[in-house]
Amino acid sequence: MLFPEAQRAVTEARDAQSVTDPAFDHVAERARDRAAALAAPREDVAEFHDVDADGVACRLYLPAERRPGVIVHLHGGGFVLNDIEVHDPAARRLGNRSGVAVLSVDYRRPPEHRFPAAPDDVDTVLGWLDREGPARGLVGPAYAHGDSAGANLALVAALRHPGRFAAVALIYPFLDPSQSFDSYASEAEGFAAGEAAWYWQQYAGSPADLEDPDLAPLRSDRLGTLPPTLVVTAEHDPLRDEGEHLARRLAQEGVTVTATRYLGQVHGFWRHPGVFPSADPLMVQVTGFLGLHR
Repeated sequence: MLFPEAQRAVTEARDAQSVTDPAFDHVAERARDRAAALAAPREDVAEFHDVDADGVACRLYLPAERRPGVIVHLHGGGFVLNDIEVHDPAARRLGNRSGVAVLSVDYRRPPEHRFPAAPDDVDTVLGWLDREGPARGLVGPAYAHGDSAGANLALVAALRHPGRFAAVALIYPFLDPSQSFDSYASEAEGFAAGEAAWYWQQYAGSPADLEDPDLAPLRSDRLGTLPPTLVVTAEHDPLRDEGEHLARRLAQEGVTVTATRYLGQVHGFWRHPGVFPSADPLMVQVTGFLGLHR
C-alpha cells in the first residue's frame, strides 16, 4: 500500500510529460529541474566550493566540525537528468548529517555523452582526489554514495577500484537494463518500465554496452570485492527487486551488507524530505552506516 504522501506524489505527477513522449526535450527538462532546485530551501553548510577535478566539475561541501573522510556523491536522474545544482540541497544535508566532506560529481550525461563517459569521469575525480585531496584537507576514509543511476555509478566505481572505499551506500540502485525482475510489472507507481528502458537507451552507446558489467553491474564477477555496503529500496519502485537481488548476491559473496526496504515509498523519495517523511530518517540511516566504517 502506498503511504498517503507517496499516493499524493504519484497523483500529482500523472499529468507530467513522460520521457517516452516524442516531444520530450531533455535539455528543457534539465533547465526546469535546475530552476526548481535553485528556488528550493536549502540548509547552510560551513563552506562549499566549486572545483575542477581534472576537467570534471564538482562541488565540495565542508561541514562544520567535520571529521576525517570524504563522501563521493553521484547524483541520480537516469544518467540523463539532474546535476550538482539539482542535488545541492541533498548534498548539503548529507554533509551536515555525516560531519564529513562531500564531493558531488557533475559527470557527463547522455545522450550527448554516452557510456562509458560517466564512470570514466568518476575515475578521473578519484585520481584527482588522490592527488589533490590531502592539500585540501580531504584525508581519511572515502565513501561512495549515490541514488538511482548515481547508485549504479557508485557501485561501478567501487568495483573498478577495489579497496578504494571504506563503505558504499546505494539508494534504490538502477542496475538491470534487461528489466527482468518482477517489480517492473508489479510496482510501476510513478516510474514506468518504458521510462526506465528509455534511460538505458540514452545511456548505452551500443547494444553491446548493455552487457558490460560497468554499465550493468549485476553482471560483474567482482561483487565480492566490495567493502561494507548499504542497499536501500522503496516498496513501490520497479527497481526494488534488482536492488534486493544485489543485496542477496553480496551476502552470498561474503560482503558485509545491510539491506532496507522502505514501506509505502516510491522511487525518488530520498531527495524530497519536504514531501516524504521517510527521507530524513533515510539520510540519518545512510550517514550512520557510513560513520560505522571509519
